Amino acid sequence: LQAGRRRFEASTGGFSVRQQEAKMLAVLSVLLLFSSEPVCCVLQNLYCAFSDSCDCDFKPSVRDLEWDLYKNVFGQHLAQDIVSEEVARFLLNKSPDQPLVLSFHGSTGTGKTLVSTMLGNHLYGSAMSSPFVHQFVPTLHFPSAERVNQYREELKSWVKGNLTGCARSVFIFDEMEKMPPGLIDVLEPFLGPSHVVFRTNYRKAIYIFIRYRNNQPNNGKYYTLATSGSWLLFLCSTAGQEVITQVVLENRQAGQERDEIKLSHLQEALAQEVYNNKTSGLFQSSIIQQKLITRFVPFLPLTRTHVERCVRSQLCQRGICNRSDVVEAVGGDLIYTPAKGRYFSTTGCKTVSAKISVFL
Repeated sequence: LQAGRRRFEASTGGFSVRQQEAKMLAVLSVLLLFSSEPVCCVLQNLYCAFSDSCDCDFKPSVRDLEWDLYKNVFGQHLAQDIVSEEVARFLLNKSPDQPLVLSFHGSTGTGKTLVSTMLGNHLYGSAMSSPFVHQFVPTLHFPSAERVNQYREELKSWVKGNLTGCARSVFIFDEMEKMPPGLIDVLEPFLGPSHVVFRTNYRKAIYIFIRYRNNQPNNGKYYTLATSGSWLLFLCSTAGQEVITQVVLENRQAGQERDEIKLSHLQEALAQEVYNNKTSGLFQSSIIQQKLITRFVPFLPLTRTHVERCVRSQLCQRGICNRSDVVEAVGGDLIYTPAKGRYFSTTGCKTVSAKISVFL
């Protein structure tokens, strides 16, 4: 018996049965300990303390985004609902089939850039200063229409390289109306339903296109903006503004509430307007042809009431909420259209900050 015990202990490294059992229990305890969620979080935090991985900086908060949208964006019930719902749905899908692509449309000062900034702020811990948020300005990065073929190769390479480094990269394209024709279509392969493009998984990235144009009437027509994203692709453009303004004007003249305007009243008309508008940045674009835009998001023209809410909000940020005289003065100093009725501010809330400084 003693000889048998010695042979067993020899085969187990000299440990007794009780010692072996204690050792196994210790190993199991360690495994259970490190598989528990709190410890995993601690280890992840430790990893992120020494890593610049985008997964460490990606800290989406849909609840904070919704709060910011409904508290600080005025007169835009459609944009508030669509953006919060689509972003929440996209983030809940751990393996989306294709990027989320949103196209923002509206006149100057209606909140397109503000909403794009909010998305960056509530997706990344370092907000818009995150190294994974990339901004392009056509006049700076793509200044010459004659070099569009070169820009296409450079843009494709840039997007591919950054998606390889971070699948959740955000790309913002500003001033879409100045984008050389045909350039943005180079993104089409990244927007489709394929799982991998150029050996890179692109489906969690975010793209934002912003187009600006003065919203003064031009030969009787208005213009809009577009935004797309997924990836988040955001396209911002003034193309389609006349469509939005006409719907809002008819709604007002019919004595209906502004909140009764539905996305269905505008979606298809916006798509057609942007596709056929030579200055939209998406003129006859394959991105629209292939129906790669998830939602066209209309930003409605702002009335004096909305502008005065902007004024009051900014005054409160300066700690002087009680200056009703300034609110009234700024609201009365702006220009409103159309000539008959003067319902909508031509600059929205864009010039509010400067006006406040004048009347303080």
